[in-house]
Amino acid sequence: MNLILLHPQDHWLSGSIVEIADHRAVHIREVLRAKSGDTLRVGLLGGKQGQAVIKSIDQRHVCLNVELGQAPPPRHRFDVVLSLPRPKMLRRIFRTVAEFGVSHLHLINSARVEKSYWQSPLLAPERIEEALLAGMERSRDTIAPVVQLHPRFRPFIEDELGEICAGRPCWITDLGAPQALADVPAGDAVVMVGPEGGFVPFEIDLVCSIIARRVHLGGRTLSVDTALTCVLAQGLTSVSTAPV
Repeated sequence: MNLILLHPQDHWLSGSIVEIADHRAVHIREVLRAKSGDTLRVGLLGGKQGQAVIKSIDQRHVCLNVELGQAPPPRHRFDVVLSLPRPKMLRRIFRTVAEFGVSHLHLINSARVEKSYWQSPLLAPERIEEALLAGMERSRDTIAPVVQLHPRFRPFIEDELGEICAGRPCWITDLGAPQALADVPAGDAVVMVGPEGGFVPFEIDLVCSIIARRVHLGGRTLSVDTALTCVLAQGLTSVSTAPV
C-alpha cells in the first residue's frame, strides 16, 4: 500500500481530521510501523492527494491531520474493451487497469467467452471495487476506473461502441493484423482485446465494418492478462488529456 486512500464516508472529525479503524489502520501500525507525528502519503477517493500527519494512534484507531493539494496522476490514453476473461484472472485484470490509470474498462461477451464466466461472484460491484482499490493504493491513484459489463456482443458493437469512441480511433487486436499497435499514431484511443484464442473472424469483420482497425501485439500468442499489460504499456508513450 503506497497510498492511504481515504473515503468521504470515513469518520471525519472536522474538515481535515479523520479517524480510521479498519485494514488501513492495521497497515499503518503493523506494516509501516508508524507513530504519532509521522507523515504519510494519503489521497481522497475521487479527489486530490497529499500528506497526513498522525495525531494519535492506538490498537484500534489512527487519527490523521490531512492536507490535500496535489492533483491525481494523469489518466492513461487508452480506454479498454476486453472480452470477459476467465474468473481466475479477473482480480488481476482489475488491479492492472487501476495501476495503469485506465479511465474506462468495458467487459464484453464474445464467441469464445464461456457463459458461466458472467456468473462469477468476482463481478459483484463490491468485489470489483475491492480489486480496483488495491491497484490504486499500489500506484498512488485516487481515481477509480469505471468498469461496465456488456453481456451481448452485437448490440454493444452496433449501438454503443461508436459513442464510447467519441471520435477517437478504435483498434482491435488480431494476431494476423498488418500493423502493430506500437506503430499507430499517438493520442487517445479505444483498444479492444479478445479472449483466449482471440476474436473469431465474424467478430473482427463486424467491428472493422463499423469503426475499428486491426493491430497486432507482436508475433506471439499471449494470454489475456499479458496482452492487456502489453497494450497498456505501449500506451504509456503519452498520457490522456481527455476528461475522466
